[in-house]
Amino acid sequence: MDDMTDRGARAQDQVEAIRAEVRDWETNEVANFLRKQKERKDEFFTLGDIPVRRTYTAADLAETPPEDIGLPGRYPFTRGPYPTMYRSRNWTMRQIAGFGTGEDTNVRFKYLIAQGQTGISTDFDMPTLMGYDSDHAMSEGEVGREGVAIDTLADMEALFDGIDLENISVSMTINPSAWILLAMYIALAEKRGYDLNKLSGTVQADILKEYMAQKEYIFPVEPSVRIVRDCITYCAKTMKRYNPINISGYHISEAGSSPLHEAAFTLANLIVYVEEVLKTGMTVDEFSPRLAFFFVCQADFFEEVAKFRALRRCYAKIMKERFGAKNPESMRLRFHCQTAAASLTKPQYMVNVVRTSFQAMAAVLGGCQSLHTNGYDEAFAIPTEDAMRMALRTQQVIAEESNVTQVVDPLGGSYYVESLTTEYEKRIFDILKEVEERGGTLKMIQDGWFQRHIADFAYETALRKQSGEKPVIGVNRFVDDTPDPKIHTHPYDQTTADRQVARTQRVRRERDAAKYDLLMERLVETAKDPQQNMMPVTIELVREGATMGEIVERLKAIWGTYREVPVF
Repeated sequence: MDDMTDRGARAQDQVEAIRAEVRDWETNEVANFLRKQKERKDEFFTLGDIPVRRTYTAADLAETPPEDIGLPGRYPFTRGPYPTMYRSRNWTMRQIAGFGTGEDTNVRFKYLIAQGQTGISTDFDMPTLMGYDSDHAMSEGEVGREGVAIDTLADMEALFDGIDLENISVSMTINPSAWILLAMYIALAEKRGYDLNKLSGTVQADILKEYMAQKEYIFPVEPSVRIVRDCITYCAKTMKRYNPINISGYHISEAGSSPLHEAAFTLANLIVYVEEVLKTGMTVDEFSPRLAFFFVCQADFFEEVAKFRALRRCYAKIMKERFGAKNPESMRLRFHCQTAAASLTKPQYMVNVVRTSFQAMAAVLGGCQSLHTNGYDEAFAIPTEDAMRMALRTQQVIAEESNVTQVVDPLGGSYYVESLTTEYEKRIFDILKEVEERGGTLKMIQDGWFQRHIADFAYETALRKQSGEKPVIGVNRFVDDTPDPKIHTHPYDQTTADRQVARTQRVRRERDAAKYDLLMERLVETAKDPQQNMMPVTIELVREGATMGEIVERLKAIWGTYREVPVF
């Protein structure tokens, strides 16, 4: 004990000595230099408005216990979820794709796989996202325009034709209708004779961030959370490698939030989902190893690295200390990352390649498990093949040429990064405490609390861009009157809707009407009993030719729809 006290006293003496040296440096070298040349600003802040000091030293780590930094693959996983990280296997290069019909997107998937992509990520059109069939009046003009159109199992078969789903990870970016897409995916796998326990990937399914930020919701909050619960519990029992949810900060950020709120609000949603699943009687270690996350990588390089490291630490502590997890797999935060679409510009659009490269590097140094890099033309339209190849090559250059993959967490120990990581952890837990004190996440969604925070930061950011305080190259800095080279954007195929509607109507004509009617009645009875799981009957329905829109419309009659209280 005396030896420990002596070591503690010596460490404190060293910290005080460093602080004294910093004060002397500021009084002499810094003050003398400032008399000759002032700094560019009186105060500096991260993109997320966290104050930044002139420099950082070992004294700034005094508030961070060494065990909170730790080692990769060891609790609290600050330095990475796995001990060897990219020395064993690079992150999954998962370029997102989706347009037209299943056949159209299938061609793009195969092109990207041939170019070296190692995972599939699927974008769906707006009708699919919102639960409308392609021949619904609300779908007119939108079929296959912003993503691929999926109405029936036949569309899913076309989407993944010729792709071995046991040997490639598949992500599906969809939320209010996610369980139906998951049911189609399972029905397709069973039809092909796959072992469900060999399937890997994720369906996004994170509905709470829709009410906070993205606004793609159908049903009221309670039945929507029940559906998420059903996805998690079903997959935990039947699909051992599959992530039944991708809890997403990306859309919170893209709606305009600060990086801090992206992180904290995502963990607030996590807590709701875990609590809901625990109510079913499952233990936390039965399902939490397959929880996954999705974050953005914004422009502030070191802030993003610190954000990812802090998220891992916070998640580990939440799962262990709040929910009693014992399995280390339950405490490892694993995340997909996408570079920031909101940072892309139409003016001087090739600068987007540079933006995306730095954001991708920050995601890798922050320890992502999979990554999508945006195409340089995504400010205009769905990316072209050329833009997607460049985006994929960006990841491949980082992985194959930069050598940053040789060392696990190479920025670990940086005075600035470690200090900012700890600051992020503190601020995240402060926000989570405030949410609980105000009544919890669901109540605060209904009150518009999260929405106001996102809107306020988005408004402040817009003002800063307008004034030039927040630089955007080509927009408010280094504006060039020379026209950009003509850009060739991805064309929309005008035959898409006709081809898609024809297949949907064919499926309706050819299905067994009696089986369909019986299963629809089972769907209604299942929906009325919150204790039952929605997945089994939905799988049977899509197998028998039910469309997504038919399932959604029947449930709207039971659950109703969500109407948001406006936030000003």
